[in-house]
Amino acid sequence: MTTLVLFHHVLGLTPGVVSVADSLRHEGLNVLTPDLFDGKIFDELSTGLAFSNELGDDELLHRAELACDGLPADVVYGGLSLGVFPAQHLLQTRPGAVGAVLFHSFFDPTQLAGSWPTQCPVEVFGMDHDPFFVDDGDLAIAQAWQRKHANLHIHLYPGEGHLFLEPSLPDYDECASRKAIRDLITTLHAIGHK
Repeated sequence: MTTLVLFHHVLGLTPGVVSVADSLRHEGLNVLTPDLFDGKIFDELSTGLAFSNELGDDELLHRAELACDGLPADVVYGGLSLGVFPAQHLLQTRPGAVGAVLFHSFFDPTQLAGSWPTQCPVEVFGMDHDPFFVDDGDLAIAQAWQRKHANLHIHLYPGEGHLFLEPSLPDYDECASRKAIRDLITTLHAIGHK
């Protein structure tokens, strides 16, 4: 059974994140959702971002590493927006990953520790007019990286929402969310059968 370690976004481990994880569990996948914010949940991106900045990148990555202590190497790392940062960090620094699923964000791998894995699929999901994903350059970085790394695949959905999987937020897009979850399930089952 495929194990996915799914890191939450800047609002914390919200009911929406848990709902995404539960939908994957319903499909027979083992999904772990580490809480990097120690139970804190935020209603606004700005307050979540302020808390994350106060926590600091090093502490965030340390918490993610601790959450994966004792896990087998052959897991899939996943992240939602801010959660992509620890997911990519572990993908590049913890050998043995069998894949990664990265929503709403992508970091330049050369700016992270470790090295890019070439033997496992890395799937990036986002909306084609998301001002954070597109205008902040994440999509362009992912596309440039994809041209040189055949194991990176990008899934784009029409719309401009950022956290479009999160039912309680204005960004929520039910149609795109259903499609993305179906694509995610297909991806994870394919990884599990390799």
